[in-house]
Amino acid sequence: MVELSLLCPQERVECLSDALDALDALSVSVEDADAQTEAEQALFGEPGMPPPQDGWERSRVLALFASRDLADDAAKVLTAQDFFDNCQLLGVNEVPDQDWVRLTQSQFVPVEVTPEFWIVPSWHEPPAQARVVIRLDPGLAFGTGTHPTTRMCLRWIAWRSGDATVSPAKSLGRVLDYGCGSGILAIGAAKFGAADIDALDIDDDAVRATAANATANRVALRAGRPEAVSGVYHTVLANILATPLKVLAPLLWSRVAPGGSLVLAGILARQAEELTAAYAPYCALAVVDIEDGWVLMTATR
Repeated sequence: MVELSLLCPQERVECLSDALDALDALSVSVEDADAQTEAEQALFGEPGMPPPQDGWERSRVLALFASRDLADDAAKVLTAQDFFDNCQLLGVNEVPDQDWVRLTQSQFVPVEVTPEFWIVPSWHEPPAQARVVIRLDPGLAFGTGTHPTTRMCLRWIAWRSGDATVSPAKSLGRVLDYGCGSGILAIGAAKFGAADIDALDIDDDAVRATAANATANRVALRAGRPEAVSGVYHTVLANILATPLKVLAPLLWSRVAPGGSLVLAGILARQAEELTAAYAPYCALAVVDIEDGWVLMTATR
């Protein structure tokens, strides 16, 4: 493969990216040209939302092409355009062949939930101290265990299952994982003894991923779309984002059985008061865990 590298101001990022796509670039990425310098510019958006702008004040646009000829032709076409004013061609360079699968896999290592509870990709052996293991490889659906919200939910599941004040039969009970993504929370519940589990998502890829991951972990659950929800549950898990959690408040609470638990994640610490207010007509939410600026909130019916 061959990489075409361009320098441009923020206002030209979108048109350059669109042009590169039309010129058969295999991929286009944008970086801060001033990264690792005093001029580095931080761009932050809300989780799940687009960044506040398309690029940085000085952006480096990188495009991969299948051949040198395609990259050279793209460079000639772009530099001749009026919108290339104030832009600069930095170079056209061969990209060394690599084992991309192995390189990608190297970024994913076993994740500790508790000292005895781990999430382990299929190409790794579980740590010696692991007593409960979820086998999970990165895929199209959210939930590999690397995000704090996922780990907090799984920690709660492990804690609830080991709570000496709750009988094993009632520790998790019937479980609903609403917005299941990869199915990791539903699988975690199954690993800790839950036997009646619905894992639901609006994304068909997530439903398929959940079913496949459940099979890989040799656990039983029902994966489907939200319209498949029925009855009430002793444990309702929803690791989504603050805004949809507020909208879903009446629905989620209506699915919690008497004595059951509602467990919500995907909430920034500064959003906890908003969630408390949104759920106040139904229940009293409380923060029970916090990690890296994210909180886990629960309520009991």
